[in-house]
Amino acid sequence: MTPFFAGAQQKPWQLVWADEFKYKGLPDTSKWNYDIGGHGWGNNELQYYTKNQLKNARVERGFLIIEAHKEKKEQSNYTSARLITKGKGDWSHGRIEVRAKLPRGRGTWPAIWMLASTHPLKWPDDGEIDIMEHVGYNPGFIHFSIHTKKFNHIIGTQKTDTLLVKNVMDAFHVYAIEWNEQSMQWFVDGKKVFEVTNDGGGYEAWPFNQPFHLLLNIAVGGNWGGQKGVNDSIFPQRMLIDYVRVYQRR
Repeated sequence: MTPFFAGAQQKPWQLVWADEFKYKGLPDTSKWNYDIGGHGWGNNELQYYTKNQLKNARVERGFLIIEAHKEKKEQSNYTSARLITKGKGDWSHGRIEVRAKLPRGRGTWPAIWMLASTHPLKWPDDGEIDIMEHVGYNPGFIHFSIHTKKFNHIIGTQKTDTLLVKNVMDAFHVYAIEWNEQSMQWFVDGKKVFEVTNDGGGYEAWPFNQPFHLLLNIAVGGNWGGQKGVNDSIFPQRMLIDYVRVYQRR
């Protein structure tokens, strides 16, 4: 793979971690863990996240497929998967790049995002980076956000922006961030679309100078994804991931 260059005055990006999904079966256990359960995940979500279930997370034809189904699992009426790199891919600063095609339909809530690799995690204090979020009742509008103790959606201060991207459910797009000690920039298909800078307010405002890990998931319903209800006729719905690549300056 060719390193990604981001300006003649800087060192080039060097690839430090990737999954190209050139295999078949369950996701590579050397790179991915699972979050498991159906307790709502802090957002009153409706799905149960499974582990080692090909129906919900598998690799085939060169793609990672995360698939949500309308089916009973314990107290939940839907199943899905939430893959995480924690303990197998944790990075402080860099370029995170994911090429994906999104699910469609009212009630779907796919996300490509990051959390601090602290243990235990304290949210929102330790930070959240939303590289891409999409809610199915508002098709095509891609959301980019950070959440911290000072800036988060619970108190209405989150730093966020939205971009209308055509055919996100029918075509692949590359969602990326570039992140360093002083700023975070979001890109869609190589075009910068949003930026947040470190305001010098300390950890409450900028907890992003520590290792973070990546999460990939489809939620169903929830406080945001379920605002217009869930259309049960759409299932199963899938998010396809062509690749995940992480670069750092060396």
